[in-house]
Amino acid sequence: MDAFLKDLKHSARMFLQTPSFTIAAIAALALGIGTNTAIFSVVNTVLLKPFAYPDPERIVMFQNTFEQGGLGGTGSPTEFNWWRQQTAAFQDVSAYSLFEVANLTGEALPEQIQATSVSADFFRLCGAKALYGRTFTAEDDLLNAPKTAVLAYAFWQRRFGGEPKVIGRRMTLNGDRYEIIGVAGSNLKNGQISEMMRGNGDVTIEEPPDVYIPFQLDPNSADHGHFFNVAGRLKPGVTLAVANAQLQASYQEYARKWPDDVRGRAGFRVQPLQDAIVGGVRNSLLILLGAVSFVLLIACANVANLLLARATGRKREIAIRAAVGAGRGRIIRQLLTESVMLSLAGGVLGVAAGYAGIRAILSLSPGNIPRIGADGSNVSLDWRVLAFTLALSILTGILFGLVPALQSSRADLSSTLKESSNRSGTGLRHNKTRALLVTTETALALVLLIGAGLLIRTFIAIRQVDPGFDAHNVLTMRMSLTGPQFEKPGSVIQVIHEGVRRITALPGVEVAATTSLVPLEPVGGGPFQIVGRPEGPASRGAAVWTRVSAGYFETFKIPVVRGRTFTERDDSGPPVVIINQTLAKDFWPNSDPLSDQIIIYHDSPRRIIGVVGDVHAYSLNRDPLPSMYVPDSGMSQIVPSAWVIRTRVAPMSLSSAIQNELREASGGLPVARIRTMEEILARSTAAENFNALVLTIFGCSALLLAAIGIYGLMAYSVTQRAQEIGIRMALGAQSSQIRNMVVFQGLRPTLAGVVCGLGAAFALTRLIAGFLFGVQAWDPLVFLVVPVILVGVALVAVWLPAMRASRVDPIHALRHE
Repeated sequence: MDAFLKDLKHSARMFLQTPSFTIAAIAALALGIGTNTAIFSVVNTVLLKPFAYPDPERIVMFQNTFEQGGLGGTGSPTEFNWWRQQTAAFQDVSAYSLFEVANLTGEALPEQIQATSVSADFFRLCGAKALYGRTFTAEDDLLNAPKTAVLAYAFWQRRFGGEPKVIGRRMTLNGDRYEIIGVAGSNLKNGQISEMMRGNGDVTIEEPPDVYIPFQLDPNSADHGHFFNVAGRLKPGVTLAVANAQLQASYQEYARKWPDDVRGRAGFRVQPLQDAIVGGVRNSLLILLGAVSFVLLIACANVANLLLARATGRKREIAIRAAVGAGRGRIIRQLLTESVMLSLAGGVLGVAAGYAGIRAILSLSPGNIPRIGADGSNVSLDWRVLAFTLALSILTGILFGLVPALQSSRADLSSTLKESSNRSGTGLRHNKTRALLVTTETALALVLLIGAGLLIRTFIAIRQVDPGFDAHNVLTMRMSLTGPQFEKPGSVIQVIHEGVRRITALPGVEVAATTSLVPLEPVGGGPFQIVGRPEGPASRGAAVWTRVSAGYFETFKIPVVRGRTFTERDDSGPPVVIINQTLAKDFWPNSDPLSDQIIIYHDSPRRIIGVVGDVHAYSLNRDPLPSMYVPDSGMSQIVPSAWVIRTRVAPMSLSSAIQNELREASGGLPVARIRTMEEILARSTAAENFNALVLTIFGCSALLLAAIGIYGLMAYSVTQRAQEIGIRMALGAQSSQIRNMVVFQGLRPTLAGVVCGLGAAFALTRLIAGFLFGVQAWDPLVFLVVPVILVGVALVAVWLPAMRASRVDPIHALRHE
């Protein structure tokens, strides 16, 4: 221990004597360790932290599998009733709605709130207990049972001021009176429900629920509509494989009972909760973790080069230590102690910088990363992150310090003590080692830059995609037309017509309409059948369907390819439908679909009156889906409706006036989620933008470190070869020849690194192929431009020392030596 403390004191003195070296080394390490700490803190929060549920490893999500591959994350009432009968493998099978809003009225300030319908076992599955009152029982979940509600903790605090006496009070939701029977415990207040809701990969829940209400599903339901998620818990002793085998066996009986519901499907299966929630981002996080490890390796190579250069000046010191009795192991230990101290100092700064940096980066996150909370609020420095940083710092110190320590400890005492300090360490072995480190830096930087270039190309390609509609000057706002007052025939249409009349009368409004779903947001769909065709694949299919009012296509300027769009007469006339081009090409490739009839679900036949252009669903990097549009005369109460308004002026400038008119038209219903369509369009590409931004930051960091490494190598080489350069110039060498010699020698390790990096990039960029759009993983433009940029930066880094070498005064160099 005494010897170790002496090593620490000696290392500290050495660092204080060379502040420029110390600052440069710690800064490089802080960058490398900080980026790794930042990304690992996200990986830790998303992938490693256990879920706050009882026995989370036994919670599973129920899913459908399809003959053409893929999974369906949603369930129907018939499937839910079937799944919860599989008691040999599962318990606490629970249904909960994906997205649902409710109008809270009867209070001083009407409000649209986030509601979630859940089955009776849901709170037991989550391990949630009521803070006050109780949660739902099986009696509350019976069909036509009294209407009850459980408040979410955050909503109870915000709306009711945390008043315990709220139990027993009644609240009006969608025109119905609900008795408040409980307040959910605070363990559900931080988006835990939102986490579980992400089990359906195509749906992103932006806000946790405010109120829970019982589903009250009919146990004998024949409804095959998919509009909620289903989760459950494996029984003790039942493995995932056994559960899936039993569930698939039960599927055969289900298919015999409901043959029309299983067309195109292959079976049932369950997936672990963690895989269902984080599976969509696991690969991207691991790729980012791999990318920042490259940055750390480049930083290590830089610091190793600094240590090699520093060891040159210390060769006489080390030789003297050896001459007075210090063994090779003792010298290596001293040098490794210094490198680990440097790395730990870089780690301390890296933790602080990484924590601040990841918060800044996550504030730009598109919201598709589960479990991190709003702007990364759930990402914290727990013991896993600190242990990772400590281990990484120690390992890094050994990694970059070992080669310099081994080389320094092998010095020949006789020759080292005889030669001058300026000439020691200029041997071929030392220069080859430093050149190899520069080659490694260049190769790693090239791989990162090519990855960033591919994602930037993806970003550009997505921006060039035609979404199928015009988002400019379109305002959207959500209003839920639900409740007893809208159950009368024509009541919904009356509100829509009155709302459109009032809105279009406002100065600056061009056209207005309603829709069940806004473009680029989660969609709903279902099966359809073409009337009059023989039974078979050509007569049945599935498509996205959206309810819209007259003026919808004009609001978004969606082109009409054939036929016509809806008018107000279609609200009360014979059933009609409009299809998109993709659906027309799939089922009417060589004929005209107009006047044909299709049946959606088990509805009445609808006559096709028009074909419109394709609109991208979910995001711009997905192909348009087969889609149908039906009039708003039967507005679905499963999903909220939205008003869409095209204006001649800035949309937000009319927001208040439009809200006032809608409240008047609807009898005081609240309006929520007021956004421009351009905001929605930007959000749809936010994930790709975020990936490109993060990898570009890492790539630029790697480029900067590589440039510093190349400059450091050549600057050191010029300093150590001053006598040689002086002799060459004394013998007649021209300045241009000296400059070209240094440039050529400096670019050799860079070019070698480019060749090695290109080979590695060809192999590694396949890992990000799933994140690319409109560009191949081997895109020739990226693979050509990035090496040119890297060589150009290297040329600048080499040019500065080369110019200094060309100005060496031969007389001064020889006298100094």
